[in-house]
Amino acid sequence: MLTRRIIACLDVRDGVVVKGVRFEGLASAGDPAALARRYNDEGIDELVILDVTATLEGRRALCRTITAVARELFIPLAVGGGIRTEHDAAAVVEAGADKVAVNTAALADPDLITRLARRYGSQAVVVAIDARRRRAAGEETAGAAAYEVFVRSGSEAAGREAVAWAREAAHRGAGEILLTSMDRDGTREGFDCELTAAVSRAVPIPVIASGGAGTFDHFLEVFERGEADAALAASVFHYGEHAVLDLKQHLARHGVPVRLGW
Repeated sequence: MLTRRIIACLDVRDGVVVKGVRFEGLASAGDPAALARRYNDEGIDELVILDVTATLEGRRALCRTITAVARELFIPLAVGGGIRTEHDAAAVVEAGADKVAVNTAALADPDLITRLARRYGSQAVVVAIDARRRRAAGEETAGAAAYEVFVRSGSEAAGREAVAWAREAAHRGAGEILLTSMDRDGTREGFDCELTAAVSRAVPIPVIASGGAGTFDHFLEVFERGEADAALAASVFHYGEHAVLDLKQHLARHGVPVRLGW
């Protein structure tokens, strides 16, 4: 059985880590380089930096921040936000990123996924999907097709269904899917296991579950019921509420294969 990964996410705005609830109400959560150093020492498997306002502001990701973070790491670093072209991707790779994550730009130009995969290899291309459960007459609809994709930091509906878009992204050369439940983001109510399982079953590439982590059992649930290959969290780690090693030991005791050593 493949080892499951625990990933920390740094949502960055103006060079500062921020965190909100359901993509809104962003508040400061610390210095990116200092948090990266802490996570590297604590045994996190990977780190993701998302420049959360780069796309909305029409600029590239903050390369100075990427370089400062990369200096602190001996683990893979993925970077997303404001990557619209191959030139933008090259800039973040040169700054120290091991992987590039694309979202809005990939939906606008799906062939960008293929071009990046040819240039860097599929293992370096992550397609980020922000999805929200559709509602009909105020009620939640059921089934995988109930999830709609959003772009521009969750501000606009893309007119795509999440599972279908994930399947297309994989076909075009993506090496991973970073799947965020907008309904659960920052709530600490648990991952959306229905969404995660639907995407995981539809694609032959790893799926990273994001949005809703609050307890150790939420991670256990998304690996078991959600069939995720990796689980990403932010606030539960940023504020020192849960230690990475404690989480991994909890998962290992319940039969989830994780990396415990360094």
